[in-house]
Amino acid sequence: MITIRNEEEKDYSIVEEMTRKAFYNLYIPGCTEHYLVHIMRKHNDFIPELDFVLELDGKIIGNVMYTKAKLVDENGQEKEILTFGPLCIHPDYQRKGYGKKLLEHSFNKAVSLGYDVIVIFGSPSNYVSRGFKSCKKYNVCIEGGVFPSAMMVKELKDNALDGRKWTYHDSPIMQIDEKEAQKFDDSLEKLEKKTLPSQEEFYILSHSSLN
Repeated sequence: MITIRNEEEKDYSIVEEMTRKAFYNLYIPGCTEHYLVHIMRKHNDFIPELDFVLELDGKIIGNVMYTKAKLVDENGQEKEILTFGPLCIHPDYQRKGYGKKLLEHSFNKAVSLGYDVIVIFGSPSNYVSRGFKSCKKYNVCIEGGVFPSAMMVKELKDNALDGRKWTYHDSPIMQIDEKEAQKFDDSLEKLEKKTLPSQEEFYILSHSSLN
């Protein structure tokens, strides 16, 4: 039986351990996603109402967390939006549709809270089937007018973005202190750091942009 509910304090260590196992050595040797989860919950931009765990027969196997972000147009007008991450599914249950269920549940809740746009960074192959499109199609860039290949946009409400050029700004919580992240990781059960091909794929994607 599948249950999706808000994360509770008793779930914190379970979610952090799951996140560490899911991301370790995927994008870099080791990972920082579990540290982000650990510190995100206390930040002003964190949205508890959009912090969900997915349980399968009473066992937590997935989690998604959202923070506030913003878009700023060329006239300086700001629009509050959402970003999510990490989206985590336990390694033993990936590619079985659980991430889709978590996201769809969170999208519906986000709409009920009045949000109409989500911007994320990730692999397009994981998200275009969930309605995300290239940031360039919505004229959403980062500072400097760059359109990153990994940045995608989803409108939760049709025509929420009107074609103006928008610059994306995420929450300061996303700027992780690497030394603090390493210190946190060192306090946990030791896992072997490895260099894997997926890390080079991530490097290429995260450093490329659209013309």
